[in-house]
Amino acid sequence: FPQTFDKILIANRGEIACRVIKTCKKMGIKTVAVHSDVDSSAVHVKMADEAVCVGPAPTNKSYLNMDAIMNAIKQTGAQAVHPGYGFLSENKEFAKRLAAEGVSFIGPDTHAIQAMGDKIESKLIAKAAKVNTIPGFDGVVKDAEEAVKIAGEIGYPVMIKASAGGGGKGMRIAWNDEETREGFRFSSQEAASSFGDDRLLIEKFIDNPRHIEIQVLADKHGNALWLNERECSIQRRNQKVVEEAPSTFLDPDTRRAMGEQAVSLAKAVKYSSAGTVEFLVDSKKNFYFLEMNTRLQVEHPITECITGLDLVQQMIRIAMGYKLQHKQSDIPINGWAIESRVYAEDPYKSFGLPSIGRLSQYQEPLDLHNVRVDSGIEEGSDISIYYDPMISKLVTYGKTREEALKKMEEALDNYVIRGVTHNIPLLREIIVHPRFVSGDISTKFLPEVYPDGFKGHMLTAGERRELLATAAALYVAAQLRSQKFLGDLSRQWELCVELDKGVHMLGVSRSGNNYTVEIDGEKVEVSGEWNLASALLPLTINGKHRTLQFKLRVLSKLAASLSKHMPEKVPEDTSSILRSPMPGSVVAVSVKPGDNVAEGQEICVIEAMKMQNSMTAAKAAKVKSVHCKAGDTVGEGDLLVELE
Repeated sequence: FPQTFDKILIANRGEIACRVIKTCKKMGIKTVAVHSDVDSSAVHVKMADEAVCVGPAPTNKSYLNMDAIMNAIKQTGAQAVHPGYGFLSENKEFAKRLAAEGVSFIGPDTHAIQAMGDKIESKLIAKAAKVNTIPGFDGVVKDAEEAVKIAGEIGYPVMIKASAGGGGKGMRIAWNDEETREGFRFSSQEAASSFGDDRLLIEKFIDNPRHIEIQVLADKHGNALWLNERECSIQRRNQKVVEEAPSTFLDPDTRRAMGEQAVSLAKAVKYSSAGTVEFLVDSKKNFYFLEMNTRLQVEHPITECITGLDLVQQMIRIAMGYKLQHKQSDIPINGWAIESRVYAEDPYKSFGLPSIGRLSQYQEPLDLHNVRVDSGIEEGSDISIYYDPMISKLVTYGKTREEALKKMEEALDNYVIRGVTHNIPLLREIIVHPRFVSGDISTKFLPEVYPDGFKGHMLTAGERRELLATAAALYVAAQLRSQKFLGDLSRQWELCVELDKGVHMLGVSRSGNNYTVEIDGEKVEVSGEWNLASALLPLTINGKHRTLQFKLRVLSKLAASLSKHMPEKVPEDTSSILRSPMPGSVVAVSVKPGDNVAEGQEICVIEAMKMQNSMTAAKAAKVKSVHCKAGDTVGEGDLLVELE
């Protein structure tokens, strides 16, 4: 490695701080971690050579606290700062302050950060650099005939929308002249009645868009490369969930065109370092500039897998003033890589509301070949309300997409996370979904595939039998281990297993490590090593290899017959009792006792992990009591407001 910096401060936390430290270690560079007081024993702090506390838990007092971070730089003599992503990574003020102190910012210069950070300015620069932008008419459309003329210039399909619009009102999509005339008429009537304003705008409608981004790398000598694309269409609430490189959708010509436009934009703003240009791509492979992220992206590992480059190492070299080592023709696409973002969140609540807790058990599937896990936590770590709920980025690689997907399936099955609710059930369903497997995806994938929200894996009759049989066999193996059945030499047991509120009677017989379980007249053969201390059970069920981790209730016949005498808990009336769906802090309370509220009216706002959630009334009612005020910290299930 050429001589770069002696010491780098990483102005971030969690997995990205750990990721940067790994490359620094490889390059022989000393590292400084910064941390908030609650992060004092975090993994990134343990990994770094030195660590400085920069304030209390809230991000604005610690990881965004520029004064404290500048002091940490002075105190440790760090010569450069890597900002990671988020926090101060795209903050031009921070970059300016570093420059004033003669400290290198491992990223682009302030001009590029500013130009690309402004939505309007970035679109103008992109247009001037001959980058495709979403075509539209900048002005108000006079009448239906003018609408047809403009639509003809933009090209179908177009979206006609109310200037004062919102909530989908006064919006029409037109695919031809006739629909444009009709759409103009309907939209202006709707807009007039909804907003008292009938002014309309027209822009190109991007049907079923894909979100595809191009990774660029540029040095301070005017050289720039594009490092292929990443397909990031699987999203929820505009946040990426699964990403892959390359995309199944692009052909070499479209890829090159997108790459060349991304590079010309980078050159237009004299960009240096790693950056990403995001595009929307329609069903006909037309692509349009969305924005440029002037930093390292969360999903950079998949690009590293298929190109063989270490992007953090490249960023450090570039910041030191070295020229790029590669030419465009050197950049390959080798194989296929997929990344699943593993979050501490409940996937059954609007595809994922944050969940907090301590990781009581945590095992990454690293014994599998071609699996990379970028994480910043370990067994015993706390997932807190103050920071992003990401547990890790699970990346699998293969010669083909099929191979990478198969490996992802295996990796998700072998990943052990206990103590917090996590989204592995959702990730596991996405990667085997026929639409995903065939590459038929768009940014609407999740709402289209799960219109009523994610309900979990629907067990087939065969899977249900396998699960019940394994639970029964596991129960017997555990009982034999503790010699509960010592006097019972029959080798035949009758058990009850509960699954999805149903109770199933099973007969179990055993010979050695093999169990035969009878369910509703069907036989299931289960065999394996039965290592009860392990969180993962590799078993053979009816001749097929399976990996299991689960929790089910198993009772002996006697216990089951007694359980019907146990009292049942009566569920509470959720329509009149409002509880916090997650841990967080109360931002605002909009009602007081005695107020009348309408169904769907906002009652209060809860903020957690940088997300604001509006809590609304489930029915029209009178407010009986209010149990929280702005500024309060609440836990999941805490009572907020009671209605009569």
